[in-house]
Amino acid sequence: MLPGGQGSTGGGCGSGLCLLRWLGLRLWSRRGTLVFALLWFGSWLFLNGLVLVHRSILSDYCTDDKSKRILQRLCTDFGEGSVSGDMCEDLCARGLVEYKRCLYYENGKKVIEARWRGNPIILKSKLENFSSYEPLGILDYQDAGEELSALDVVFYATLEVRNSLGLAEDDEEEEGGGSNSSLSRLWGKKLEIRERSYSRAELGSLWSLLQQEEYTFLRVLQDLSPHVAKVLGTCGHFYAVEYLSAGHAWDQNLFSMDEVVVPRMQDHNQAGASGRWTTRQKVHQIALSFLNMVWHFDNDFTHKLHLCDIKPENFAIRKDLTVVAIDVDMAFFEPKMRDILEQNCSSDEDCTFFDCSSRCDLVRRRCSPHRRNTNLQVICEKIFRPWFSPTLLGAKAGLPLQVELQRAVQDCSETDGGADKAEDDGGGGRRVHQRLLDVLKALLQEEAGFDERKWTKEEMEHVHTALNF
Repeated sequence: MLPGGQGSTGGGCGSGLCLLRWLGLRLWSRRGTLVFALLWFGSWLFLNGLVLVHRSILSDYCTDDKSKRILQRLCTDFGEGSVSGDMCEDLCARGLVEYKRCLYYENGKKVIEARWRGNPIILKSKLENFSSYEPLGILDYQDAGEELSALDVVFYATLEVRNSLGLAEDDEEEEGGGSNSSLSRLWGKKLEIRERSYSRAELGSLWSLLQQEEYTFLRVLQDLSPHVAKVLGTCGHFYAVEYLSAGHAWDQNLFSMDEVVVPRMQDHNQAGASGRWTTRQKVHQIALSFLNMVWHFDNDFTHKLHLCDIKPENFAIRKDLTVVAIDVDMAFFEPKMRDILEQNCSSDEDCTFFDCSSRCDLVRRRCSPHRRNTNLQVICEKIFRPWFSPTLLGAKAGLPLQVELQRAVQDCSETDGGADKAEDDGGGGRRVHQRLLDVLKALLQEEAGFDERKWTKEEMEHVHTALNF
């Protein structure tokens, strides 16, 4: 046989075939190495990304340990004389502020539940550390023992308040329909009450608080409106507000009514009268408080106050069913609202800022500075509609006043009520507001009369049974 023939190779292979197998093996080996390298590199990227995401999540996670460390740093600053406040002694020295739990932490904003002298409070700060706030620049030009006069503090604080609220000095003299005096002047009057000068710790603490828009809003408005949470005290950059249970979208009634007390009903039938309020009566009373809040924010300040983030979680109720705005990070007076809305646009969709919207001028390619919708319109859409839907009302949904209320809420949520529209229709928003007010009051009167008749009947039956005993 010829060398290399089939007979002489037995189980081997021809030279050509062996060469192809060898080349295939080398190609597979290189390809496998490349695939392995790519898999290794991809795994490395995935694991590192996972670690970064995990660290980011943990850094913004609301933990008790981190919250306590933040408060401990605050007390350290107080001990070193860097910060001041009317609750610092109770928090850091006397132990009269009891930590309960962390409620919220994101991008440095801290919200903590605590008890101060036995009363529940909420501690808040936009940034977790006092050093994160801009210092008052004028302090850099003062000697260590030198103090600013009360008049100087009024001047600088008024400028900061005006800047925070978006109110220029000229704006406060313009027509706004408000019956209250200038907000920044009101703040100045609060500071003028004090006669002695301010220490550097007091000034630094005040300045850190004034850089938090929500604090400024609450502190200025709490003496002007029952519909904002009250500031109870401060320590450094943290401020304490009254504890109120926020609403929840998943709750059928939106608000917890376990501790509700209605004092004005106790005169109607002295013993236990407040306990005979039905849930629907309480809901209707809360709705009336919403309407009062809307009217108040629209008409009783120098400028309209716009709420751009309306949802149950941003409101609460007091025990007397008064509605309270507890998160006003997205609340703006008219001048600042105009600055926010007046942006470049190509359609109306570009002119929406959360719950506040305007129209796009396609010629100018600019959003109108005037808000198209209103606080009342958004409240009707996001608060009243779920409350007064036929699904929740059940058999009562067909009653005449309930049908009228549903129609009024629908008209309210579908009617544009911005500045331009209000001028054209001669106050259409006011008519919608009055219509809702009338229907809700009629419902309360109807329900009160029904409950009075029911209560009288039960009393008579109880007396009759006792006499037969």
